[in-house]
Amino acid sequence: MSERHRIQFPPQDAQDIAQDEVVFHLIENNQKQKLRFHDYSQIYLRPGLYEQLFYDRLKCSSPKKVGEILNKILTSNNKNFSELRVLDLGAGNGIMGQVMKDYGVARMIGADIIPEAKKACIRDSPGVYDEYYVADFTNLKPELIEEISEWSVDCLTTVAALGFGDIPTKAFLQALKFVQTGGWVAFNIKETFLNNSDTSGFSRLIRELIFSEYLDLYHLERYRHRLSMEGIPLYYYAIVAEKKSDIPEDFLKTFKIDE
Repeated sequence: MSERHRIQFPPQDAQDIAQDEVVFHLIENNQKQKLRFHDYSQIYLRPGLYEQLFYDRLKCSSPKKVGEILNKILTSNNKNFSELRVLDLGAGNGIMGQVMKDYGVARMIGADIIPEAKKACIRDSPGVYDEYYVADFTNLKPELIEEISEWSVDCLTTVAALGFGDIPTKAFLQALKFVQTGGWVAFNIKETFLNNSDTSGFSRLIRELIFSEYLDLYHLERYRHRLSMEGIPLYYYAIVAEKKSDIPEDFLKTFKIDE
């Protein structure tokens, strides 16, 4: 059983701080250390800290929610989880992978950009993934592209990892390339990313993609992702779509979206 960590939420004006810049204090050996919520490399080093922070304290529901919706869509379309070959992008320590495994997914590979995530996954979720790649999806080597392609991926999941610079637009598009035509895409995004007032590259990419000819949108649902430190609900959209065709290489340039 993982040790309980001493966590403090310091006063801060959440309205003036971006979600990825929010900080908390971790007390270790009577020393107080300030960490951002998105300091994943430090968080993953400590067994149980990620779950205690985001799931116990802040009640994150996204992996379960996205998994439930994907299962509902597959069932209604006479598809089976047991036949899926999944790429879980931004896999972290394997929480979404565990959800998918519980549904009986056939083959699943994880990918994350930081080595600490893979180490934490091996520690916390052994055997969940058939393979786990530590790689920058904005700059994959040809041999790695070939290796991932050989998995014949027909489902991409990305949960609590899009936006905020964690997974750039170019990386998300690269992951989509691995999904076979007719395959599924299940992910979540902060609700403001679908607002036209958000002109960030990632926001514009998502809006263009989910209403484009390349994806067929099956489900779009607003839900409570988690709580803020002040106990205020943070809302996201859960999205499930079918990949209808390959996305052109010049997609980003066509819509003048920063990579």
